[in-house]
Amino acid sequence: MSIRGKDVFSGITLLLFGFLACFTSSEAAIKKYQFDIQVKNVSRLCHAKPIVTVNGMYPGPTVYVREGDSVLVNVTNHAQYNMSIHWHGLKQYRNGWADGPAYITQCPIQTGNSYTYNFNVTGQRGTLWWHAHILWLRATVYGAIVIMPKQGTPFPFPQPYREQTILLGEWWNSDVEAVEKQGNQLGLPPNMSDAHTINGKPGPLFPCSEKHTFVMEVELGKTYLLRIINAALNDELFLAIAGHSMTVVEVDAVYTKPFTTESILIAPGQTTNVLVQANRVPGRYFMATRTFIDAPIPVDNKTATAILQYKGIPNTVMPALPQLPAPNDSVFALSYNQKLRSLNSLQFPANVPLKVDRNLFYTIGLGMNSCPTCVNGTRLLASLNNISFVMPQVGLLQAHYFDMKGVFTTDFPDQPPSPFNYTGAPLTANLRTSASRGTRVSKIAFNSTVELVLQDTNLLTVESHPFHLHGYNFFVVGTGIGNFDPAKDRIKYNLVDPMERNTVGVPTGGWTTIRFRADNPGVWFMHCHLELHTGWGLKTAFVVEDGPGSDQTVLPPPSDLPPC
Repeated sequence: MSIRGKDVFSGITLLLFGFLACFTSSEAAIKKYQFDIQVKNVSRLCHAKPIVTVNGMYPGPTVYVREGDSVLVNVTNHAQYNMSIHWHGLKQYRNGWADGPAYITQCPIQTGNSYTYNFNVTGQRGTLWWHAHILWLRATVYGAIVIMPKQGTPFPFPQPYREQTILLGEWWNSDVEAVEKQGNQLGLPPNMSDAHTINGKPGPLFPCSEKHTFVMEVELGKTYLLRIINAALNDELFLAIAGHSMTVVEVDAVYTKPFTTESILIAPGQTTNVLVQANRVPGRYFMATRTFIDAPIPVDNKTATAILQYKGIPNTVMPALPQLPAPNDSVFALSYNQKLRSLNSLQFPANVPLKVDRNLFYTIGLGMNSCPTCVNGTRLLASLNNISFVMPQVGLLQAHYFDMKGVFTTDFPDQPPSPFNYTGAPLTANLRTSASRGTRVSKIAFNSTVELVLQDTNLLTVESHPFHLHGYNFFVVGTGIGNFDPAKDRIKYNLVDPMERNTVGVPTGGWTTIRFRADNPGVWFMHCHLELHTGWGLKTAFVVEDGPGSDQTVLPPPSDLPPC
């Protein structure tokens, strides 16, 4: 059955249908969804404006599936922009055609056309999400993916009474695509967002927004599972609930060793599941989120709020605000991330690669290139190993699969061209040394093990960067501040129960090491999940070669793959 949220069910009924379908199926099933990309007027922050939506909903509908299901999502584009949808965190084994990043695994769906994303959910359960993967359209085009475990497989933590999806986002009063375009033309960062949101609403701390507040009702003595997603374009966020602690039990759809915290830190692209006990004096309590930023750059530092309200408490009771960490509390950020450990149980082991076949070291750089038409005569760009990635005009996966010549090269360097003191004194003298621009990728042998060190640098400024790898989970085996020292830092790696995830933060002025096994053939994007930096070129891709077996090669492309 195809679900059409805009003309058959209300948004609530759509979510309920998907939820019930997931729970009533006793074995693997085929789940079908219809996504209609359309423009709708939405009122926030005192006025309404047209935004691009899915099925007229902001945020978009939740996709409910069970581990082992097959999923068909037909996307029809009625908007004026070309569109593609990325299923963030789904591994898409051999099936990059369903991954979604425009000009990497597909050409975008043009206005008036459709494309059906057809994929299996294998070996994954938990909270992921979907979003537009072209331009800055994920500002309003995003939603949750909830993967329930197989029938008869309980959660490895206390069964919650109920669960709630919490989507953190950003809101611009202006057309976000016009904002981005203006910034690019001027050679400057685009205007920051006007508000943060919780489930699409900024909360009552903003003017004219009293009616735009998300409220979650709870019952005294019950335990609730919150599925939290950071869908913001450019901001790492703290989140806390006044008077209530949270027990972290999962990140990026991987179970964790549970730990309790007053606040969580979540970067763009990441998901975090927490248990919350409704064990306080019945009342109304603010859930609040604001930006974490420990670098001297301007950000939207406004606080968005929602309300956790005990059943039977009237709306006239004034909520209490939580105590969030200071916006630049890097000590909390490092401590919080160090607490994240894989569950590493018999049922959910952490299969960390112990032997490394390929060592990669990528430096993250920001700089300026000449731009005679820009305000200051320069344009900001970003690079990995001094290469600023240029998007091709056809999908890289098509070019790889059909052996098209001249689309990309496989000579992306494993190391930076010139080692230097990466996090020392500001290297402003080097800013105008143009980074090389090109569509250069790394070729990786099938089933080889890869260690990648991501090193922040002081080219222009140090800054934290959340990196997302498509097609894979990876293990975060080490992280630190300053320059990575292979002799000293490798012996400190956690190779027993490191956190497994798909998006990791590289700390400001520091480094992070990840390991993964390249057992998924195809072309897989890797990029900073700050949309600002992605647009400036902070991205690359891995071409993972086919394996020897017939079930270790890229699947043929679907017949309705969008043309360029």
